[in-house]
Amino acid sequence: MELQISDPFFAEKTKAIDALYQVLDPELMVNVIDLGLVYELVFTTHKTIKVIMTLTSKGCPLGEAISEGVRNALGEKFTDHYVEVEIVWEPQWTFENISPTGREQLGF
Repeated sequence: MELQISDPFFAEKTKAIDALYQVLDPELMVNVIDLGLVYELVFTTHKTIKVIMTLTSKGCPLGEAISEGVRNALGEKFTDHYVEVEIVWEPQWTFENISPTGREQLGF
């Protein structure tokens, strides 16, 4: 996910990303940002945050826990917003999505 400074919600998205660094994949113990699971953050003028993200696999047994962690982390920072998490499978997640920091944490 890449932020553009010209985005009208740049400050909010930066704050959201900082919050999402606290959400760990319980199996890998790496946060969802460094794993590259979050594809897009959509803020609306109607106080909604839509998180478009994926999981490491379709059969991920902890997908609901990760989604709930995302909702909780953003709900704490944006108390007046509704948080919606949409899990998508395209594009498919691969190890190339992992940031250098995430690779280091995984021992790659």
